[in-house]
Amino acid sequence: MTTANPSTASESSAPAPHLAGNFAPVRDELTAYDLPVTGTIPPELTGWFLRNGPNPRDVVTPHWFFGDGMVHGLRLEDGRAVSYRNRWVRTATFTDGVPVVDEQGRRNLRAGVANTHIVRHAGRTLALVESSFPYEIDCRPGHELETIGAHDFGGRLTTAMTAHPKTCPTTGELHFFGYGGPQPPYLTYHRADAAGELEVSRPIDVAAPTMMHDFHLTAAHVIFMDLPVVLDLNRRGMPYGWEPEYGARLGVLRRDDPYGEVRWLSIDPCYVFHSLNAYDDGDQRIVLHVARYAEYGDNSPAHLWRWTIDLVSGTVAEEQLDDQLCEFPRIDDRLAGLPARFGHGISGEFPGSGPVPGALLRYDLHSGTVARHDFGPGRTPSEAAFAPADGRPGGPGWLLSYVYDASTDSSDLVILDAEDISAAPVATVHLPQRVPYGFHGNWLPDPAG
Repeated sequence: MTTANPSTASESSAPAPHLAGNFAPVRDELTAYDLPVTGTIPPELTGWFLRNGPNPRDVVTPHWFFGDGMVHGLRLEDGRAVSYRNRWVRTATFTDGVPVVDEQGRRNLRAGVANTHIVRHAGRTLALVESSFPYEIDCRPGHELETIGAHDFGGRLTTAMTAHPKTCPTTGELHFFGYGGPQPPYLTYHRADAAGELEVSRPIDVAAPTMMHDFHLTAAHVIFMDLPVVLDLNRRGMPYGWEPEYGARLGVLRRDDPYGEVRWLSIDPCYVFHSLNAYDDGDQRIVLHVARYAEYGDNSPAHLWRWTIDLVSGTVAEEQLDDQLCEFPRIDDRLAGLPARFGHGISGEFPGSGPVPGALLRYDLHSGTVARHDFGPGRTPSEAAFAPADGRPGGPGWLLSYVYDASTDSSDLVILDAEDISAAPVATVHLPQRVPYGFHGNWLPDPAG
């Protein structure tokens, strides 16, 4: 066990909302084996469930987004919960205090907190934050969740990398972008091949440095969201703010012409942290599903919306699909960029929101129906990742989520049958410490063979 540095926060002062309750960090890095289980873990699940999120070492941070990254990992094998461990991502900022921006205003892409997502591509497991390079994490036996170091694609990556890259299920390519610099180019599109070699880096002209957290990929297109949350380095704390007068638009780029024209289409001012999925509907229409906020701010809820781009008329039809709170939307990632019938999201607590009934939602995007799993009083889920049961994309599988129980100040891994989420959990793995609310993760099955 490794114990973090003691808190520098005042014990007598009330913590900020993003440092209170289950947003508060845990102080210990633990390793525990043979965890107790209620129910039966599906024996098909052999691999890691990894979830990343902010866990500030010194406890004092001005915003939820700024805490040091900590990966929580649960190892499943042959129907057993073999081990749990949590480890800080040891970036240059964590180990040596290297700032992202120095006193001369120069940006260090090897610094940062790597606290937002964790993905696997071309044999590498990468912890991501959108301000910096990714950091590679070691998941080999005996090296579980140790930090290897910053990954810059052999020196070819010269911008930050989004925390929401998309892997094309057909080509194996990894599509992503970098944004966030105070000087142009404010946006750069990147593509790596299936072997992890960076082969496209193309600047895209936008008017200002907006906060572009996510984007969309289809079989034929890449779609960027240039939305009115704009960088202003004079702001204290969070440097991005809501500026609706900037306008909102979607930028469409053909995948077969990565250096070609980006076509911009206007939409109503709004903000989107997370896309659910996107796909081409014939040659002239693109359908996008997003968790949409009417505006950017602590008290604005997100709901599931559909945007339909008409490439002939150059217009976007916008439609709200549900009135339930919905964030952290996910699909079976083997259908990324393709027509996926089912999507999942959660209704849960966010800093300053107060208690919210914790639920997981399953959207049938064909019929428009919504199934719901309520976790019970005081039990709140984090983002749910889909774990397939077989090789059929869109087929059966399970939803895995860390669930916090306020009555016991503890967390479980809950496994639900994705095709019957209203039913009781298939299995609940009881963890040795709580998992603070965080951001994103994945089920990473062991490679075949």
